[in-house]
Amino acid sequence: MVSPSIIDGITIYFQGTISDMPRAPRRPVLTPLPGATDLGLVDALAQLTFAVQGALGRVAAAHDLSIAQTRLLGILRDREPTIKELARFLQLDKTSVTGLVDRAAERGLVRRTPSPFDGRSVQVAITNAGRQLVDQATTAIEGEIAVLVEGLSTARRDALSATASFIVAGDARRRGMDIFEVEPGDDRDGPISTDGG
Repeated sequence: MVSPSIIDGITIYFQGTISDMPRAPRRPVLTPLPGATDLGLVDALAQLTFAVQGALGRVAAAHDLSIAQTRLLGILRDREPTIKELARFLQLDKTSVTGLVDRAAERGLVRRTPSPFDGRSVQVAITNAGRQLVDQATTAIEGEIAVLVEGLSTARRDALSATASFIVAGDARRRGMDIFEVEPGDDRDGPISTDGG
């Protein structure tokens, strides 16, 4: 057994040693460098993602859903995909999606229907209970997002929406999905305007 006086001595030694060490100046998190007007593309998008994920997480938890279940119901609002298609949308493996659908079906939020195109596949559809829940969650998410963008003018909100839509559609296309009908000749850089605010 080590004597308490030895432990006290070691503690005092390390406290003195640590307190004598030079410290790097601390800069508050998310504060741009002097003269900078933004966080930079990578940091700004990462921090925005965290803010949106936080909002989604709060809403999902308030409705007894995981973020993955919330995404599932959001996808099913306007389509009836197969499990394989859901896996591509959610970027999850087929087994994970099957479990996700099973849990949602147990709660009466979704149902499986035979695919009219392939007798070996099933399509997943939202139920009335699922639609009511996703409508409630959508309203709550809209409220959370409104708080995030409340300092933006209408023009900046429109530009943010157009830019985010362009990025998301491009990502989906790279993964073999087309979430929007894009007319030939559309501007490859997407619609951007920060005029007006």
